[in-house]
Amino acid sequence: MAIPSKDILEYNKTQIVADGAICDLLSIEISKHLPEAEGKIWHGHPVWLLEGNPIVGYSKEKKGLRLMFWSGADFNEEGLDVRGKKFKDASKFYQSVNEINTENLKRWLEKSRAIQWDYKNIVKRKGVLERLK
Repeated sequence: MAIPSKDILEYNKTQIVADGAICDLLSIEISKHLPEAEGKIWHGHPVWLLEGNPIVGYSKEKKGLRLMFWSGADFNEEGLDVRGKKFKDASKFYQSVNEINTENLKRWLEKSRAIQWDYKNIVKRKGVLERLK
């Protein structure tokens, strides 16, 4: 089983206990179900990338710990809240580790591999997203 990177584990340790537990579970599940993804701290938060394209990550926000899928708007999943109009991201907020449904998370991670928009080249394309998969 793939394990989260040292930098991600260090990020998780900097969180308060409840948020750290959420981070630990998310990082383990993401690493387990996307073993080919590169996990690193990107713009200050844990993010997993496939071939340099950001797929999934999490961060602490006022509403709780936010799990974000860059292409999640196209997953057609009730459990994910579509955030933006311009981009294809969707998120789920957690306040407790008990709120994480690992079966849903596994399904979302599988979809994150199968459904991808090209965020890696968004600057080069002047903000225009193109579908990769």
